Amino acid sequence: MTVKFALPTGDPRPAVGAMLEGAGIATSGYEPSSRQLRSVLDDAGLTLRVFREKDIPIQVALGNYDLGICGDIWLSELQVRFPLQRVVRIGSLPGPRHEVWLCAAPESGLAEGQVPARRALAGARIVSELPNLADLASVHLRIQAYRLITVYGSADAYPPEDADLVLMPARDADAVRAKGLVPLHRVFSGGIALIANADALAARDLAPILGNLAPLFIPDQPVLSFPASQEGVALTTSRPDPATLRLALPDGHAQRHTPSALREAGLEFEGYNEQSYVRRPISGIPGLAVKVVRPQDMPQLVAMGMFDIAISGRDLLHEHLSKFPGSPVEMAVDLGTNRYRIGPVVDAAFPAETTAEAVTIWNHLGRRVRIASEFPATAERFARDHHLQDTTIIPVAGASEGFVPEDADFLVEGTETGTSIRANGLKMLDPFMESTACVIVRRDPVTKQTALLADLIRRFQRAAAAVPAV
Repeated sequence: MTVKFALPTGDPRPAVGAMLEGAGIATSGYEPSSRQLRSVLDDAGLTLRVFREKDIPIQVALGNYDLGICGDIWLSELQVRFPLQRVVRIGSLPGPRHEVWLCAAPESGLAEGQVPARRALAGARIVSELPNLADLASVHLRIQAYRLITVYGSADAYPPEDADLVLMPARDADAVRAKGLVPLHRVFSGGIALIANADALAARDLAPILGNLAPLFIPDQPVLSFPASQEGVALTTSRPDPATLRLALPDGHAQRHTPSALREAGLEFEGYNEQSYVRRPISGIPGLAVKVVRPQDMPQLVAMGMFDIAISGRDLLHEHLSKFPGSPVEMAVDLGTNRYRIGPVVDAAFPAETTAEAVTIWNHLGRRVRIASEFPATAERFARDHHLQDTTIIPVAGASEGFVPEDADFLVEGTETGTSIRANGLKMLDPFMESTACVIVRRDPVTKQTALLADLIRRFQRAAAAVPAV
């Protein structure tokens, strides 16, 4: 019998690997430097699979994995919405604690620990990458007609212009202050948890692993705490000025490529370069305001009228339009940089070399075809376009290469060099899209600065013309 164990990638990986090794649990392939996301250890009766943390509780709850290690934040984010899922928290493991804070901008007029009165919160805009916890906190506060803005991250960037309250992970109150926000209430506190699928726990022999880890358990439990509104406490809100043109620039991986495109367009913003950024770079152009956010959120933000123009990616725009075909956002300029291919990715041993051959095989499996992707709407559109007869789309947060072949039949995945795909024993069939950095706008602009908007688009068109043809 093989036990399937889901482990986190990213920051927790070195500490979790060292902890497992110290407990006498085989970890070959889980070294921090390894690109492998799946490791079968036959001698130990163990299969290790590496996930983004937020995917681990879901995979364990579904029964795809018997055991998992993840942050309590992500377990709670699942359980507050789906309390009957078949996932059990076994115990706390040593590691850093993390918190979730309700916070606001200093411009809100709130002092630390102050939560506005219910009347003052009516219609509040709340931004979070933890929408289930944010919803639960909003319901407990009994906020009328609140508006939840779900983002991939960088939630601290949004107040005061684009959100009134933020619910975000932070190490502690000092970390909230370091982001320039006012900590109002600690909604959640938790550490690292060992979790199990309830059915596997009842039916399978997990004792060898549980026995090795049990001596490491610490007497710690996650704490969920809801704020209470305080009568007489007001909330000062602000809105973007339509007389200002708002430009969104990307943080993260895309940031490396953006400053050079800006320079080609004759634009430089103080506080934004290849190595660092501030959330609100100085534009130096009258009537133009700049903010740095996640590129994944940009199509939604431009469609909602929160920004007038943004530098995002064609893949992200395609995902947005696949989900919302009537959205008013569109590409204004293809900048031609940050190129990578997107296509179906299968196991290297899969007996097909083209998408057409693969579709024939998939349609004769006699069961649903499982497609995992960070671009679930794009994956669904791919399935329709290629007439796949019966599919299940598995949205994932990343580290998707490890899903094939056990947990998915193929991926809809992007790659720049193919290194990670090959390292995990996979191959890409026919790419159906080449993604590049692009400028996106709203078809019906919100801003009154339409002449400035047209000038920026012309600048970016000149920058795109300077990119060497591939």
